[in-house]
Amino acid sequence: MNKAAAFQGITGVDIRCAEIAKRFGATEAVAPLSFRLAAGHTTALVGPSGCGKSTILRMIAGLDTPDNGTILLGSDPPEVVAKRGGLAMAFQDPSLLPWRSTRANIALGAELARKSAKDVDALIDLVGLNGFADHHPAELSGGMRQRAAIARSLISTPEVLLLDEPFGAVDAMTRRRLNVDLPPLWRSRGTTVVLVTHSVQEAVLLSDRVLVLSRRPASLLADISIELPDARDARLQETAEFSAMSRTVFAALEEGA
Repeated sequence: MNKAAAFQGITGVDIRCAEIAKRFGATEAVAPLSFRLAAGHTTALVGPSGCGKSTILRMIAGLDTPDNGTILLGSDPPEVVAKRGGLAMAFQDPSLLPWRSTRANIALGAELARKSAKDVDALIDLVGLNGFADHHPAELSGGMRQRAAIARSLISTPEVLLLDEPFGAVDAMTRRRLNVDLPPLWRSRGTTVVLVTHSVQEAVLLSDRVLVLSRRPASLLADISIELPDARDARLQETAEFSAMSRTVFAALEEGA
């Protein structure tokens, strides 16, 4: 059995952002922006550094409130989905609790969502932390800590998973492995995923759709459907089809610059 098969049965919700905008003092971070993300699909947000990608993600998470516009996850606002444990987020900083073991840090995601942590050992296996379940964060490498943080975000079986540069702090080989190993997990669950990344290749490899954003304030430059097979591995990046999709995204970024 595929490791991810054990986590089937969860269905994501669509995400609707209507004319959302955000300012921080005199700085306009996000221009009025509208889009709808399909339930169960993975969408990547790419754009120049500081353009507002993370701000958009934080508004979808309910961590920042739009100055204008509305956001719905399914039929509910983000805070309602978060309250029922249907929303999870992973950041570039793993932020593990130093006094808890790897297993306990991962289980925390389920505890906070008031859900069962029965899959914690399967997730430890999936993210390659076998043998480190009882270790504390200080005993783990940076890549291991990030893998634990990603597992923590998945343990609650969220309807919506938000990933803000989750692989940015891990080494190249770990990043390559996680890019292949983790997507089948959320795809098998039907989780709706929004990924912020600076890597065009990562966006194309992991996503069904890429939204290309302009320089700040963020506006939508291009909405690109990624026409690649659902089953993706590292070899896919060597194909002409993958290169063509990557060039399309790069071209949209360059036009915006």
